[in-house]
Amino acid sequence: MPPIVSFIGRPDSGKTTLLEKIIPMLITFGYRVGIIKHHVHAFEMDKPGKDTWRLKQAGARTVALSSPAAIGVISDTGRDLAPEEIAETYFKDVDIVLTEGYKQGNARKIEVFRRDLYDEPLPGRDSTWLAFISNDPIPGEMLPVFNPEDISGLADFLVKHIISPD
Repeated sequence: MPPIVSFIGRPDSGKTTLLEKIIPMLITFGYRVGIIKHHVHAFEMDKPGKDTWRLKQAGARTVALSSPAAIGVISDTGRDLAPEEIAETYFKDVDIVLTEGYKQGNARKIEVFRRDLYDEPLPGRDSTWLAFISNDPIPGEMLPVFNPEDISGLADFLVKHIISPD
């Protein structure tokens, strides 16, 4: 199973923007990247009226849309799956899985923190936190703090500590 790193933070902290930048950088280093976006509410991936939506509405537990270029799967779970469970099933062909979300759980975490929006980083930090992404220093912080524009430095950190820690 590939290693998993969760990018966490409060709303509008820049998690998606950061992931949009780190993915191409890791790809230029030759790594295959998978992404899991965690959403705490129910969602619909397909548009109402489209065939896959209609088949899911008809009661299918799992619907897959397959083409020569891609596959998409919508499947009932009955519970919120851990990123490790998702990665084990769907991400066998990648070198690293990056998630957006999953503040709880055992996956390693990098917090995206914006002091202009929030006074403090997330509470409840534990040993799974690896680093922070912030424009501002975080007083008393012992973990590495990367500037959001230092994508190369963050990519090097991920390679050295997560993808190829030897």
